[in-house]
Amino acid sequence: MMSDADTPLHLFIYITAFLIGLPNAVLAFCCCIRKIHSKPLPIDIIMLNLVISDLIFLTFLPVKMKEAADNMVWNMPYILCHLNMFLFFLPIYSSCQFLAAISAERYICVTFPVKYKNPRRITYTILICALIWMSVIVLIVIIYKAAYTGSEIITNQTEPQQCYTNFEKLQDVLKIRLGTAVLFCIPLIICCFCYINTIRILLKLPLIKRCRKLRAIGMALGTLLVFTICFAPYNASHIMGYIIKDNPKWRMHTYTVSTLNACFDAITFYCISYKMRLAFKVCAKGFIQLYVRIKVFF
Repeated sequence: MMSDADTPLHLFIYITAFLIGLPNAVLAFCCCIRKIHSKPLPIDIIMLNLVISDLIFLTFLPVKMKEAADNMVWNMPYILCHLNMFLFFLPIYSSCQFLAAISAERYICVTFPVKYKNPRRITYTILICALIWMSVIVLIVIIYKAAYTGSEIITNQTEPQQCYTNFEKLQDVLKIRLGTAVLFCIPLIICCFCYINTIRILLKLPLIKRCRKLRAIGMALGTLLVFTICFAPYNASHIMGYIIKDNPKWRMHTYTVSTLNACFDAITFYCISYKMRLAFKVCAKGFIQLYVRIKVFF
């Protein structure tokens, strides 16, 4: 369980991720749907899947808020404990894969612009996204089976009931976690390679507009923030847990920090979608006008 001092911090991060991430994800979802209905591009397909991943996560985040508010004591129905594990971890692994797919798509767009216009790329992109979802679901099922005993709520009424904390076969769980930490490095390497080369190529092209170059840099920085701040500590806890043969005491903090990926993904959405940028400008203008009216009123 968390200490009483940690509870406000965890709740603050959850609430911040929810309030910032949900409006951006809904807005990005609407923009993706409209774009796909008009003139879809491979990047729109991947972006839609990343948005869906974030929406799955954000929809279930209030359950994590309730758990954190109760100091990690599980006071909710038993079935939510299993959904808590599946719907919380699924977006973590899927987001890594879709961010890597976006970086690869941007690299192909800049490096092979002629091949990028091939109409079959839409079909290939859909297949790649389906493969990502299938692979992530299989991975979560493997983790679930290994941790099934531990995911059950403790029935001993003399102890606080918790979810996904105690494991009878902890060593098996630690081995699987180590494997997922290794897999985490693959999309990270793909993102670094693709964005470094994409930015390098764009900077050498004098006819490319400065704003497009800045968006490429923004996407790279946004992705780097997601990997380093949100996912790297979480996977580092896997490696440390395997070394010490136990759950690190700071592991719960990595869970909480990983929720911020829903906030940083907004940077990617903004850099990819023109309609998203336009919507941001409209919303910002509306907030400024509202602030001015309130200030004048008082």
